Amino acid sequence: MIYPLMVFGDWTHFILRVTVAAIFLVHGWPKFSSLKSTAENFNAMGFRPGKFWAAFIATIEVLGGLLLLIGLGTQVVALVLVFEMIVSTLWKVRRGEPFLGGCELDILLIAVLLVLATWGGGVFGADNAFRLW
Repeated sequence: MIYPLMVFGDWTHFILRVTVAAIFLVHGWPKFSSLKSTAENFNAMGFRPGKFWAAFIATIEVLGGLLLLIGLGTQVVALVLVFEMIVSTLWKVRRGEPFLGGCELDILLIAVLLVLATWGGGVFGADNAFRLW
């Protein structure tokens, strides 16, 4: 038996992937466009050298967001971003930030990225179009 809502599975997968891509793009672009202040922030947070980490994180968030948006290399990109979000979550927990208003978005992104790492880009992703995975 096919459940009536299952016909929308491809579309919900697409929406999930595009939403996560948008989140990383809107969080990564300010880091990328203001690398000097981002580097200062990373130094202040204890991630040294700040210039390296600012450029690295800004690049993987913007590039990763773009690749997720088109669904290219989705599984690999999702795993890279999972690692970033795990580090972010652990840093927040170490600082004693609460779950609510602290690391709940990071944990949600880890879960969603693991889904994308498992499922790939879906039928509307470039991976599927090129049959890369």
